[in-house]
Amino acid sequence: MTEYITVTGARENNLRDVSVRIPKRAITAFVGVSGSGKSSLVFDTIAAEAQRQLNETFSAFVRGFLPKLGQPDADLIENLSTAIVVDQKRLGGGSRSTLGTVTDINPLLRLLFSRRSTPHVGPGYAFSFNEQGMCPGCNGIGRRVQLDHTVMFDRSKSLNEGAIRHRDFAVDSWYWHIYAQSGKFDNDKPLRDYTDAEWQLLLWGADEKVELAVTGKKSMKMELEGVEAKFNRIYVNAAEEGASERKKEVVAAYTTSVRCADCGGTRLAEAPRTATVAGVTLPEVCAMDLASLHAWLPTVRDADVAPLVDEAGARIGALVDMGLAYLTLDRETSTLSGGESQRIKMVRHLGSSLVDVMYVFDEPTIGLHPRDVGRMNALLHRLRDKGNTVLVVEHDTDVITQADHVVELGPRAGTAGGTIVYQGDVAGLQHSGTLTGEFLHRPVRAKESPRQPTGTLPLRDATAHNLRGFDVDIPLGVLVALTGVAGSGKSTLVREVLVPQHPDAIVVDQSAVATSVRSTPATWTGVMDAVRKLFAKETGVKPALFSFNSAGACPTCNGLGAVYSDLAYLDGVRSTCGDCGGRRYTEEVLALTVRGKSISDALDMTAADAVEFFTGRDIRPKLQAVVDVGLGYLTLGQPLSTLSGGECQRLKLASRLHEEGNVYVLDEPTTGLHMSDCGHLLTMLDRLVDGGSSVIVVEHNLDVIAHADWVIDLGPDGGDGGGSIVFEGPPAALLSAPGSFTGEHLARHVGAGAR
Repeated sequence: MTEYITVTGARENNLRDVSVRIPKRAITAFVGVSGSGKSSLVFDTIAAEAQRQLNETFSAFVRGFLPKLGQPDADLIENLSTAIVVDQKRLGGGSRSTLGTVTDINPLLRLLFSRRSTPHVGPGYAFSFNEQGMCPGCNGIGRRVQLDHTVMFDRSKSLNEGAIRHRDFAVDSWYWHIYAQSGKFDNDKPLRDYTDAEWQLLLWGADEKVELAVTGKKSMKMELEGVEAKFNRIYVNAAEEGASERKKEVVAAYTTSVRCADCGGTRLAEAPRTATVAGVTLPEVCAMDLASLHAWLPTVRDADVAPLVDEAGARIGALVDMGLAYLTLDRETSTLSGGESQRIKMVRHLGSSLVDVMYVFDEPTIGLHPRDVGRMNALLHRLRDKGNTVLVVEHDTDVITQADHVVELGPRAGTAGGTIVYQGDVAGLQHSGTLTGEFLHRPVRAKESPRQPTGTLPLRDATAHNLRGFDVDIPLGVLVALTGVAGSGKSTLVREVLVPQHPDAIVVDQSAVATSVRSTPATWTGVMDAVRKLFAKETGVKPALFSFNSAGACPTCNGLGAVYSDLAYLDGVRSTCGDCGGRRYTEEVLALTVRGKSISDALDMTAADAVEFFTGRDIRPKLQAVVDVGLGYLTLGQPLSTLSGGECQRLKLASRLHEEGNVYVLDEPTTGLHMSDCGHLLTMLDRLVDGGSSVIVVEHNLDVIAHADWVIDLGPDGGDGGGSIVFEGPPAALLSAPGSFTGEHLARHVGAGAR
């Protein structure tokens, strides 16, 4: 008999009294357009309540160390299991955390080397860069932070002309006088003319005192400490020990990170760094891509180390199966994408013997090539078959069609969403008349008449990371899709080759948008200034009155619209401001209107509504771009801190797309987009190209690839098996390209649509 998780009257965010039954020990896919309420139901309601109830079982002392979770806004949630949320938050851990440490593969390899290395070094921790085996030169970090001379000094100037740029060393500063009065330097001599000895003296000083003349006081003696030595002591060393934000900012601005000269970046001391097993050192093992390492391990297996080798091989094999064969164990976790981080977390749960757990996944196919989505589905099925409940928020058709149960929210986004428009099996979804059902098997055709290029963007000697040293001419004036499996070299080609050789290209990547509780779509896109000026012009007052960060802000909540109360050991409370009713402004400002709308009413408009209301040339194009990237449901005043990663990325994309005549490089712009919204995105990209721009998209989405004018496919595989150009040409020719995984899956996609 099937058991169900039941939710009654859910009202989180835009949910409108949603009630739903979700089968346990099955895979349920939650679908719908971006902003329809999927995350509000799955994460903010079901998973949040499961985690809250689990936390309530702990003692008050333990709860003090756990996240503070409020009770979701719902009438009733029943029959929950313990929830494990596998989200897209990047793996942390700092500079000492690597893929090898976070997956516990490194400890197994350290034990292997402690038993089999030549010469013998010692126990396992003697090979640890966090313990006894760390390089003394960099303390196991693998790199050193040092003063960036090009930033700190203007070598065309002398000391008297302000050659030292940092304000602490400015002309007439206390530090400056140490060098100027030392008698060791010609104060009018440009630094570029210094001898090596003079330059080293300026940087590192000498073990002697300098007598300084102080106005109105007796002279005093100061140690002649060099600029770099002093900067390291005051800023770099202090930042490592935990310094103020200002000092950290100074260090970031005036330093550069360089590979440790002692260990060559391997993090290890000489003995563990040079010891070998079967002629291979531990740093060389950790630098192998996972596919190569998986093949190497059995060659060193014998009876004594078999358990170590087998366990390490099983963990590496699971990572390879998840499409991560191109990664290396020495890869810092901070450099992993959200999708990579999520898949690593998933692999870690495979070894768990827990059953009847509720696993919650947030778009696990992000960053995956279609070839690898089948492996993802296999993992989800393995979790289900162990007796667990799997909830997955997804847009990928291959995941949706493999689910046991589907729940679609909609019909649209924002205030036009928040209801259940379908729940049932996949067969019923295809004939449900919903947006997902409509687009699930729609006809797709590869572009038959691609645009003709207007020129080329030459890339020469592409040798970074796994790139094989090729040259390629990217056509201009067209839409180019840069494709290939994960790890094939797409991002490397963009970041390490295209950008350095063509720095004027506009790259819109997936790095986080800098947000605060005061950041909104209106402020991020730059329309807020224009809106304030419009209201000021129409009402005859100063623009500052219409800023919720300035003169017109409600004094009680300081323009936030809410008051945050810290209740010490109890959960903090966010409550709507009682004075302004959440409208951010004073009554005097709210009384000023334009066409019957106050400034608060304007911020409550969705981007789609605002496009119709605001007709100014400095407002409408920017808001139209927000609508075009699938964010028309966002209100102008919604805090950016409440947006998902995909929403933030598309907002960043929208802020640059009102420009024309440029070379745009977009990193997976379909991330988090429902299949019905991909058409809007392609329309916008077409408009950019037709307006004279060139657009290069790094993509796995087959609809985008089919729509492109030109495809450059890298591969054939990832890591050491990639880095070559497999195909160049129009998408129609890619369908029959030999050796291309992208072509193989594009042909299947086009064929499925034709049926």
